[in-house]
Amino acid sequence: MRAVILAGGTATRMRPLTDITNKHLLPVGRVPMIYHPIAQFKRAGLRDILVVTGREHMGHMVQQLGSGHQFGVNFTFKVQDRAGGIAEALGLAKDFAGSEAVAVHLGDNIFGDSIAPYVKAYRDGGEQGAMIFLKAVDDPQRFGVAHIDEAGKVLSIVEKPSDPQSNLAVTGLYFYDNSVFDVVPRLEPSARGELEITDVNNHFINAGTLRSFTLDGFWTDAGTMESWKRANELSWEMDFADLIEHER
Repeated sequence: MRAVILAGGTATRMRPLTDITNKHLLPVGRVPMIYHPIAQFKRAGLRDILVVTGREHMGHMVQQLGSGHQFGVNFTFKVQDRAGGIAEALGLAKDFAGSEAVAVHLGDNIFGDSIAPYVKAYRDGGEQGAMIFLKAVDDPQRFGVAHIDEAGKVLSIVEKPSDPQSNLAVTGLYFYDNSVFDVVPRLEPSARGELEITDVNNHFINAGTLRSFTLDGFWTDAGTMESWKRANELSWEMDFADLIEHER
């Protein structure tokens, strides 16, 4: 299983801060935002990590992260030339993944709990199908929202619904078997001209091969000024000594 951090996008909602650097290099707590997914993957035993980012600030990203040696991981970098959507960015990981499954972490998602138990659960299940992670939120219309049945099975996911059928947001952490790289090229662009990760997840729902977990600990994105402020407040006391000490 290989790890992918999606850290592209133009982050227009966070200008002027993102006029000068990549959003994922802004601080969240005591470290740059992108340290959060790096730490999650490292602690889960996934140390081969692809970072997909945009061309505008690629130099800043490489300068900050280097080869990964200083963190105890191995980085590969890919450039997403245009704002083509999360699923398009995932498709760039095909050669990196080879024949393996992938764990995909949106770089602006901050999780209070370790993802290591979920990586183990996916591996124990034979690394088959997809696994997504849900969290109850107060503003589900901002996210992809899961429609579930009485048994908790995900029936469908609707992107940014005006009338959500639940308060369960789909967080920015996804596990996929290697068949995902056959799914992405068959997607049709959405109304905003992008390939949507919701369409990828609905493919696995329709195939009957998607599992979900509802998270207990905190979760937030950091893609707006308001949610970035919340991410800083929630994660200020989080410990990154294993990354920072290794970096030194």
